[in-house]
Amino acid sequence: QVQLVESGGGLVQPGGSLRLSCAASRITFSIYDMAWYRQAPGKQRELVANIISSGGTNYADSVKGRFTIARDNAKNTVYLEMKALKHEDTAVYYCNAVSIRFVEKYDYWGQGTQVTVSS
Repeated sequence: QVQLVESGGGLVQPGGSLRLSCAASRITFSIYDMAWYRQAPGKQRELVANIISSGGTNYADSVKGRFTIARDNAKNTVYLEMKALKHEDTAVYYCNAVSIRFVEKYDYWGQGTQVTVSS
């Protein structure tokens, strides 16, 4: 059974930093495109950042210059480094792994980790 396990969330003051990790198991991690999404209360889940299997990255405009996504294929782990955090970054952050092979789409989600930005 595929597992994506997020960690690193918590309570942080505005302007602070956090580093989220997502450890994957039972997948060939290196061929998956990985992403971080977030969902704030009363809002739809939104893409924060993604990193494709070849290493290319993409960010939501709201986090550009503050967040950095990275992957370590040797550790089957994707990271989200978050700096200069704002109240509006408060959300549950989810890890996502996607791979499309032939006509099959493989799409997995973690359970989420809470990030709260508050003074």
